[in-house]
Amino acid sequence: MAKLIERIRAAAFDLDGTLVDTAPDLGAALNATLTTLGLPALPAARIPVLIGEGIDRFLIKALTESCGFPPPQATVPAAAELFARTYRERLFEHSRVYPGVTEALTALEHAGIALCCVTNKHSTFALPLLEAALLREHFAFTLCADRVETRKPRPDLLLAACEHLSLEPTQLLYVGDSHTDVVAAEAAGCRVVVVDYGYDHGRPLDDLGADRIIG
Repeated sequence: MAKLIERIRAAAFDLDGTLVDTAPDLGAALNATLTTLGLPALPAARIPVLIGEGIDRFLIKALTESCGFPPPQATVPAAAELFARTYRERLFEHSRVYPGVTEALTALEHAGIALCCVTNKHSTFALPLLEAALLREHFAFTLCADRVETRKPRPDLLLAACEHLSLEPTQLLYVGDSHTDVVAAEAAGCRVVVVDYGYDHGRPLDDLGADRIIG
């Protein structure tokens, strides 16, 4: 890992499942939404599996699992509005920063590595969440997938980060927890590592193709 760090000038971090365990508050907001809609709640163990493709995909997958079939398209906007309102009220109520994250960010800063956050989470949620978790101060900027067409696994956000930092993609390391993160980094031409504590997306970590797996 030390040799990998020597070759990069900046590091970008995924948010959910990498910096912060957001599943508890996402799950609470989701199940409150489902209950209000008269639908069955989902077990806590199912929430991490649904995370990673943005809030709208998270909600559609959850509604499908709760109903047992894809929700009618006309019902999705109202459900999304209800979920967003509920989640905004509890962004960092039971969520937690993973152990070692703050120390790692501080160490990278001291090593002269520029830091940013690149996430599929909408900025409406990501920015206040980072603020509440006392992590936003570590990042020069945060890029969020407010437009669906820029969402990982597309490389757009990582390429935008490189441009913002005036770096070549090979000089940026991306840190994530999923296959989506690895695909986005590889498409952008960035180095990539995955954490071994992130959310389970149904694939062994060794099969993701990352440059390293880290704790």
